[in-house]
Amino acid sequence: MKKIRAAVVGYGNIGKYAIEALEASEDFEIAGVVRRNGAENKPAELAPYEVVKDIAELKDVDVAILATPTRSCEEYAKKILAMGINTVDSYDIHSSIVPYRASLMEVAKEHGTVAVISAGWDPGSDSIVRTLMQSLAPKGLSYTNFGPGRSMGHSVCVRGKEGVKDALSMTIPVGEGIHRRMVYVELEEGADLEQVTKAIKADPYFASDETHVFQVESVDALNDVGHGVNLTRKGVSGKTHNQLFEFNMKINNPALTAQVLINVARASMLQQPGCYTMIEIPVIDMLPGNREDLIAHLV
Repeated sequence: MKKIRAAVVGYGNIGKYAIEALEASEDFEIAGVVRRNGAENKPAELAPYEVVKDIAELKDVDVAILATPTRSCEEYAKKILAMGINTVDSYDIHSSIVPYRASLMEVAKEHGTVAVISAGWDPGSDSIVRTLMQSLAPKGLSYTNFGPGRSMGHSVCVRGKEGVKDALSMTIPVGEGIHRRMVYVELEEGADLEQVTKAIKADPYFASDETHVFQVESVDALNDVGHGVNLTRKGVSGKTHNQLFEFNMKINNPALTAQVLINVARASMLQQPGCYTMIEIPVIDMLPGNREDLIAHLV
């Protein structure tokens, strides 16, 4: 069986775990890694792989795993889709997913490629759980309670603010889908905490939540990549009330995000050209192996 050739674009937290997940997947091979600095200061663990500055330098890439900050996903995806390569990403600004999907849909269809967006654990695998719960109780209420844990997207957002040297954003569940953001910042010399705080609270990542910002000497001394979620739905099946569903998990955040990206990279090879979220893709397409064997084992 021909293996799927995947390139990893970006080599931060998610990129490192994406390499591990690809190495553990027998149906993939790593076409290379794209980094801002290319092969300069190449980490020892990437010694077996070609490391470049531009994906165009790699050969025979089937799918690009975009392990990049959310706000750069669209730029990378449009460029790579136009090259005839599928893309997958973990874009995580919930309120912008619909316009982002529409934007990539046009490019993917034009170039006969597939984009799978917002494929982390939330949005992503949790979206599938929410969809299943709503199908089981069409009338009712669902709540998504994150954490307590480190939000990668929120932390990256804060690190991008002027005057911030390093940052950690913790998500604390208050209940019923309401969250508190506890943000710890290590500031550049001369930076003003009040101005940094205003910039953080004005950002769409934080504007809808109660947010507290604290200056610390060392973010690394606080850092933990653990996270989790509690999903609940209480509703009505047919005309029967009091149906209650609950899903819980505690995870290593970047490791799970990377695994989901590899799963949808696999699935992208089976879809028609276009842009998809995870709830639009058959779950079985995310698994390796023979379809009949999977059905016999899982049904």
